[in-house]
Amino acid sequence: MQTSNKFFDDLSKLATGAVGAAHSVKGEMEDHFRAWLDRQLAGLDLVTREEFDVVREMAEKARTENEDLRAELDLLKAKLEQK
Repeated sequence: MQTSNKFFDDLSKLATGAVGAAHSVKGEMEDHFRAWLDRQLAGLDLVTREEFDVVREMAEKARTENEDLRAELDLLKAKLEQK
């Protein structure tokens, strides 16, 4: 035989409502935090991955050209010293 108690039924409904409200508040806080974080990141002077890759390739090319020119200069210096 099962008996129902109005107090426990009401307490259960209240707890269920509180959990639902807490879940809603959690979602709302996450949304606000994401919006805040987006605003903070937008204020920074950051580059995209594509921009970074382009500049890195340019730097690697410049470094290679510099090494080639250094080798050519050393070769010319060696020829000049032989004369």
